[in-house]
Amino acid sequence: MADPMRIRAQAQGDKTTVRVLMAHEMESGQRKDSAGKVIPGWYITEVTAQHNGKTVLSAQWGGAVSKNPYLQFSFKGGKAGDKITVTWVDNRGESRSDEAVIA
Repeated sequence: MADPMRIRAQAQGDKTTVRVLMAHEMESGQRKDSAGKVIPGWYITEVTAQHNGKTVLSAQWGGAVSKNPYLQFSFKGGKAGDKITVTWVDNRGESRSDEAVIA
């Protein structure tokens, strides 16, 4: 299983900013190894974020996203102490879900 995501969420007035650093190889499937064989694609395909169980972000990704991707987004309605859950699924069916509390 992948390493935990680093999630930071901070409320400022009615806007909450969430920063996420995900640990994932994000191999595009277009590179070749030293023997000349194509390295199979392995990348995150779906990312979702929930605030207290309600979806505030839904994204579809592909092989063009860099290794260990960083994601930042904002939404309205969060307050200190609320819970943020970020989940990703990759093209191999593996997934990761982590939580953070809004500061």
